[in-house]
Amino acid sequence: MKIDLRPIYFIIGLLLMTLALGMLLPMFVDLAQGNPDWQVFMLSSGVTIFIASALILAGHTREKMFFSIRQGFIMATFSWLVMTIFAALPFAFSELDMSYTDAFFEAMSGITTTGSTVITGLDYAPPGLLLWRALLQWLGGIGIIVMAVAIMPMLHVGGMQLFKVEAFETSDKALPKAAQISASISAIYVGLTAIWAIGLWLAGMTPFEAVNHAMTTIATGGFSTSDGSIGHFNSGSIDLLITLGMIVGSLPFMLYLRMLRGNFQAIMADTQVQWFLVIVFLLIFFATAFLWIQEGYDPIQSLRFGAFNVVSIITGTGYASMDYQLWGHFAWPIFFFIMFIGGCSGSTTCGIKIFRFQVLYAAAETQIKRLLEPHGVFIPYYNRRPIPDEVMFSVLGFFFIFGVCFALLAMALGMMGLDYITAISSAATALANVGPALGDTAGPSGNFQTLPDGAKWLMASGMLLGRLELFTILVLFMPTFWRG
Repeated sequence: MKIDLRPIYFIIGLLLMTLALGMLLPMFVDLAQGNPDWQVFMLSSGVTIFIASALILAGHTREKMFFSIRQGFIMATFSWLVMTIFAALPFAFSELDMSYTDAFFEAMSGITTTGSTVITGLDYAPPGLLLWRALLQWLGGIGIIVMAVAIMPMLHVGGMQLFKVEAFETSDKALPKAAQISASISAIYVGLTAIWAIGLWLAGMTPFEAVNHAMTTIATGGFSTSDGSIGHFNSGSIDLLITLGMIVGSLPFMLYLRMLRGNFQAIMADTQVQWFLVIVFLLIFFATAFLWIQEGYDPIQSLRFGAFNVVSIITGTGYASMDYQLWGHFAWPIFFFIMFIGGCSGSTTCGIKIFRFQVLYAAAETQIKRLLEPHGVFIPYYNRRPIPDEVMFSVLGFFFIFGVCFALLAMALGMMGLDYITAISSAATALANVGPALGDTAGPSGNFQTLPDGAKWLMASGMLLGRLELFTILVLFMPTFWRG
């Protein structure tokens, strides 16, 4: 059966039009500051509008649009890819004189909320370009929330069907339609961004810095306006606000919606949130204790630096308030492994996600019980509901594919000439969309500028693969997908 591409053209065209209009904001900022890069954003916006209009016209139909599962897979992958191609234009033509490889890497890192960068001298970069980086992460953050709520459950990707019932089919659903849910969640997202922008401004940032960091905090993206990241500000109140913002961005936005509609216990009653907060607080406790006892920091500083950097990495935000690699051998394995965890499903975070670890734990617990009592009947549960077999198999498949992709990407980066630590941590940070890697080159005090172009393209592919939950892209390489 031939796949009807018209709805896909139409949706991608609308998304590109949104991107093009977004380019006008940094254009006006540069124009107001007298920076010549405003012309770059104007031309990039014009090119993007032209292509977007062509796609909208090609996809427009008077018939009511329906999306099949195969169309959903194509739209999910190509919408992010096409948007990145055009989002890279302002970087490529800016006064920073970046190659298109670097521009594409930066745009992919932004729109997938990864936070890895190839730009140095951020403190002196054009303000429009800094705003564009933050805006990309902000748009990517709300984009992944909408996908997690409205698209991924429909596609049955990596166990995401577990949330389909919660979102649309229960009698106590928050709102009746996917469009209404998406609009309401977007309003919450904007509101939280505004609250954090005001808070960071009051804490000592300039209004421009506050808006940029509010967008990248709630989006758990990690792009900063300074090479020193959040350490540049050296402020305990800013560290605290951003730490809380990263946690807020890591919780399911559907639960915020339920809270606003009267179910005030929605967040704390959710087992995924409970697991996430327990893991975060335990890691903060160990990091704080280590800094206090082993490194000689005072208790307040230990808590401040430990909490900020642990939350930043586990949520995949990628900010740094200091080079945590200097904490000693404790830091390297801890920060490497927590890269993979991520936050809750339906949030702006990345990584494997807490619910998959819950499903894996439930499966292991059930298996142990069956070994002890072979004739007993044991059912794995998630959020006090039985886990369907298809969800179990989907999650187990996700873990396997994630491990294979990580190994292949790490080996490929090693073949590009990267040392062992840089290759393996860069593969991890790309697939888990975290931001900084480990080592002298790409650690929290470095960036990815010196990597060969081939490594940058590999990492950009890994970012997209990780952001779209692996299967969404890999299924497109199956010949049976296109044969129908």
